[in-house]
Amino acid sequence: MSYNQQQYGGYQGGYGQQGGYGQQQQGGYGQQGGYQRPPPPQTPQQQQQYGAYNNRPQQAYPPPQNYGRPGPPAGPPPGADPQLWNWFTAVDTDHSGQLSVDELQRALVNGDWSPFNIETVRTMVNMFDKDNSGTIDFNEFAGLWKYIEDWKRCFQTFDADNSGNIDHVEMGNALKTFGYNLSDQFIRVLVQKFDKYGKGNITFDNFVQSCVTVKTLTDSFRHFDTDNDGWIQINYEQFLELVIRQRS
Repeated sequence: MSYNQQQYGGYQGGYGQQGGYGQQQQGGYGQQGGYQRPPPPQTPQQQQQYGAYNNRPQQAYPPPQNYGRPGPPAGPPPGADPQLWNWFTAVDTDHSGQLSVDELQRALVNGDWSPFNIETVRTMVNMFDKDNSGTIDFNEFAGLWKYIEDWKRCFQTFDADNSGNIDHVEMGNALKTFGYNLSDQFIRVLVQKFDKYGKGNITFDNFVQSCVTVKTLTDSFRHFDTDNDGWIQINYEQFLELVIRQRS
């Protein structure tokens, strides 16, 4: 199986490669204990304007306006995958036409039925949220779903023992295929960092998160490695910039 090194990251050089109204007025005449003088009779004109005493017509207020995001369309966009649309609308619990990070997380599970790491979901939303709304619409969701499917095929390729997890050897093979020349010591640290069960391996969601992290850090490093020799010399603020770029 071949991989697009540009997609999965990489770096040329010794370390990497391309690798979300008013209140309704109460009708009637309020009495406050004791005797109250009745209201003066109303002229027909006043009755027509204000409504007769204790017989005021209900005032019709406009329905609440949705001042936030637009609601979901009545049906799937032209050419949309009906199954993918059904998944999107099922997860869109507030019917906003947008998926939040929490909503999307409910739709994504690993092979062992554990929910996706929230950080992985947030990373994916940030990658596909083209309008910077903090949510994704159906078209953005469709792109994200394809991205996940591509990663699934990648994961299955490197999960040599079909365990549903990636250990440090399998991770090393994956990163080498992506074009990263990294030591066994670093790969063990990487797996340990993303191992949520302490079993020496990582689930699919954290495999994606770890690979994306390596790529993002490499891209930040590359910004400073102007001569592409795998070495940089940076000051304190440049180091902070490198970290900030990785978190953006």
